[in-house]
Amino acid sequence: MIAHVRGTVADRDGDTVVVDVAGVGYELIATMSALVLCEPGRDVAVPTYLHVREDAMQLYGFGGEAERRIFRLLIGVNGVGPKLALAIVSAHEPARIESAVLAGDVALLSSVSGVGRKTAERICLDLKDRIDGAGAAPSPAGGAAGADDPHRAAREALVALGYAASDAEAALAGADGSVEERVKAGLAALGGVRG
Repeated sequence: MIAHVRGTVADRDGDTVVVDVAGVGYELIATMSALVLCEPGRDVAVPTYLHVREDAMQLYGFGGEAERRIFRLLIGVNGVGPKLALAIVSAHEPARIESAVLAGDVALLSSVSGVGRKTAERICLDLKDRIDGAGAAPSPAGGAAGADDPHRAAREALVALGYAASDAEAALAGADGSVEERVKAGLAALGGVRG
């Protein structure tokens, strides 16, 4: 397996990066955070995962070890291939994905394009015992996950108002504060309450 590539970024186009390592260009399909780091001309060390199929070999690049670890867990879930796993890792930080799995937050996972509810449920079920929670956001003891997580509670409130879970998740990106403050920020981003 190719664990990482270290060299100079020769090219970046869409979700693809070419890293020149001693005259050999390695093409990586990269996560969003890796793309941000891979400015053309910059020296980088990118954690990678080599996916081998009968008809192709593809190298995936990540913004850090945590992303690669989550990616490897995700592709171990039945029905989740590298493309879908990369979309999930690009959409949410590793700690957020871990928290979602541990809390059974199907809505967060299914907010990623291409991830249906059944796939999200399978991810939560399959990975719950395989994630140690070390990188996950701590959840207060003794309460229901939805009640103790203002982001999740705000998203559920927007869904109850008739917005799609994916739209609600996008509208709450970067929102902070109490549940009420997050809902207000989400509604402002969505253009107001639906009539």
